Amino acid sequence: MSFDPFDIKNALPIINEDSEFFPLMSSEDEEEMNNEQMPEVLSILPLRNTVLFPGVVIPITVGRDKSIKLIRDANKGKRMIGVVAQQDVAIEDPTFSQLNQVGTVALIIKMLQMPDGNTTVILQGKKRFILKEEVQSEPYIKATVETFKEIKPKEDKEFKAMISSIKDMAMSIIQLSPNIPSEAGIAIRNIESISFLINFISSNMNADMAAKQRMLEVANLRDRAKLVLEHLTLDLQMLELKNQIQSKVRIDLDKQQRDYFLNQQLKTIQEELGGNSPDLEIENLRLRAAKKKWGKEVNDHFNKELEKLVRTNPAAADYSVQINYLELLLDLPWNEFTKDNFDLKRAQKVLDKDHFGLDKVKQRIIEYLAVLKLKHNMKAPILCLVGPPGVGKTSLGKSIARALGRRYVRMALGGIRDEAEIRGHRKTYIGAMPGRIIQAIKKAGAANPVFILDEIDKVGNDFRGDPSSALLEVLDPEQNSTFYDHYVEVDFDLSNVMFIATANSLSSIQPALLDRMEIIDVSGYTIEEKIEIAKQHLVPKQREAHGLKPKDITIKNDVLEKLIEDYTRESGVRSLEKKIGSVVRGVAKTIAMGDVHTPLVNKKELEKILGAPIFDKDLYEGNDVAGVVTGLAWTQVGGDILFIEASLSPGKGRLTMTGSLGDVMKESTSIALAYLRAHAKDFNIDYKLFDQWDVHVHVPAGATPKDGPSAGITMLTALTSAFTQRKVKPHLAMTGEITLRGRVLPVGGIKEKILAAKRANIKEIILCKSNRKDILEIKEDYIKDLQFHYVTDMREVIGLALLDEKVANPLDLTVKDELKPVMN
Repeated sequence: MSFDPFDIKNALPIINEDSEFFPLMSSEDEEEMNNEQMPEVLSILPLRNTVLFPGVVIPITVGRDKSIKLIRDANKGKRMIGVVAQQDVAIEDPTFSQLNQVGTVALIIKMLQMPDGNTTVILQGKKRFILKEEVQSEPYIKATVETFKEIKPKEDKEFKAMISSIKDMAMSIIQLSPNIPSEAGIAIRNIESISFLINFISSNMNADMAAKQRMLEVANLRDRAKLVLEHLTLDLQMLELKNQIQSKVRIDLDKQQRDYFLNQQLKTIQEELGGNSPDLEIENLRLRAAKKKWGKEVNDHFNKELEKLVRTNPAAADYSVQINYLELLLDLPWNEFTKDNFDLKRAQKVLDKDHFGLDKVKQRIIEYLAVLKLKHNMKAPILCLVGPPGVGKTSLGKSIARALGRRYVRMALGGIRDEAEIRGHRKTYIGAMPGRIIQAIKKAGAANPVFILDEIDKVGNDFRGDPSSALLEVLDPEQNSTFYDHYVEVDFDLSNVMFIATANSLSSIQPALLDRMEIIDVSGYTIEEKIEIAKQHLVPKQREAHGLKPKDITIKNDVLEKLIEDYTRESGVRSLEKKIGSVVRGVAKTIAMGDVHTPLVNKKELEKILGAPIFDKDLYEGNDVAGVVTGLAWTQVGGDILFIEASLSPGKGRLTMTGSLGDVMKESTSIALAYLRAHAKDFNIDYKLFDQWDVHVHVPAGATPKDGPSAGITMLTALTSAFTQRKVKPHLAMTGEITLRGRVLPVGGIKEKILAAKRANIKEIILCKSNRKDILEIKEDYIKDLQFHYVTDMREVIGLALLDEKVANPLDLTVKDELKPVMN
């Protein structure tokens, strides 16, 4: 229970000087107040952090402009307003619907201008009301109200006992709380009206606004008294418990002093007996330090810190902190290495066994290990594996560690925002600990592990520092031999650690950090590769995880192909593994229930387990109307295809673009339209059409942000198709950037885009001639069904993409007769 001292001590004398109101209300005062006529329309003052009860006087600091205007207007008239608590205290300017429905009519007793410039209003609650309808919202809320009907119970023995209990508990709380003034107890003893007593205690008790609002809304006085009694009981129990805890703390402090003297006596006794436990602990640290292979600098630092520990009182808090620090120095693997296995043929076999495909990546890793074998140090660029999720970037690190015979540690960088996560905290801070780099090295137990820095592109930064900048020292071969952790306070050599970073995208990596790494693209898999990965790795793994034997389930290639094409659409194999797990669980369920089953899973059984196909590649095959072109896009999760639609409508030549397009993509559309206007004759288009028809370009999946220059030729093809009403060839897709001169420029992410095109059953692809080198890096077996057209100019693109046959022109119905010839 918390009484406001301003309410009792300060407000009361001010009110008495004017003889307007005395807060301790008698039964006659209450009856007179209830008989007062309430206006039908009231100005409504929202209260943010308090609830006003009838008969209670409270001071309110008014800060909102609307509220100040309301108070001043009301003070000029009858000084009667409606006071209502708002439902959400965080709202600065609540509307009528955001107020509670039950409030209190209030009389403005006094309006004070405080020395700090704020306006304080002393209000006296009169009677409850219910909000009906809003009359006005500006400059402040006015509303029609009706009287809240209160139910007074019979004053039987039970009710009188309840009121007596409320008074007794309130007095007990006042006695137990040193912050509550004694005037509060006097006020409670002198209150005659039972209703006002409950209102007075409800207003001042230690309860939140929601609880007080519930008390205000209870019509039956008996029920309200019961609710108040419950809250007082809880408050009294909390105060008694608090006093018990404070008493216990005092006892604990006395016990701590007693323990200190006993420890001092014990120390003296142990010294007399020839040694003590702290000395024994320190001697153990000395013995462990003698066996370490660290350098002179670390040895001197350790001895200095050990001497500091000797001078520290074992009962002091710093003693355990110093012990932990010295044990960390001893646990770190200073110049302790595991022996490398440089059998590169074995390493090649390990990589081939663990990962199917990824030939270029595995070749680069073998080259890396070959240099390490010849040079015997790691001063080489840090490898960074970049690719969509689920392609095996992190598991490649495990395979490298297994091939070399090194320890494996992994550090997830996703969401790290504190520089101390990398460099550690200074020992002067409470709860200080080393950075995660040092912690991982300690966990590895060797100074040359394979260290995976996972999701390096998802490192954040805020006011606590920039972890990306802290990683610059870790990943620089010229600097990481003297890596400084704030907690360790001694340089640690990281040059023998084999760091391998992984990322989904390079766009969010700091340029300076990117410069220190060698980027290796780990692109997605073709359907053929996915089938082999499923056969060699995923099916056996899921079968073993679900307790099945090889004879219990068999999935042939054609079923795996259907599973890949109809139920997954990704560059990696993570979703594929989940779907295979679902199939294996379906078979496991059949076996466990004793039903008849055949080990061979066919396509019909596949649909029975997984349901209808999720993806329908037929949706991506046809460009059946003019102005619709299939483009190829790159995303962080691999390649994808998208449609670009262009349509014309009578107008004045305006260009509209929709589909959540980025600035670069919008610029590509503007360039395409500008080029088409400038070269309209080359495509048999009358230039007048550009001024008489509005153009609308839309890219479906409008909720997905799209950006980049690679849609340039697709935009121009869609616009040309719309203006000439020539359809685009079916099963055709394209990607490339354009210039105002009509040149086609190369773009990136070709392999991912080609894989997406093949998944969507595309047969022909138009690319820039400079992208031919990207196609040569893809195995011929994977692209044998695709036909590639390499172009350098937009005229070549239009010649390859558009059919000579025109569609029935829907615009002919609205075009004027004199313009029809120009559409031919």
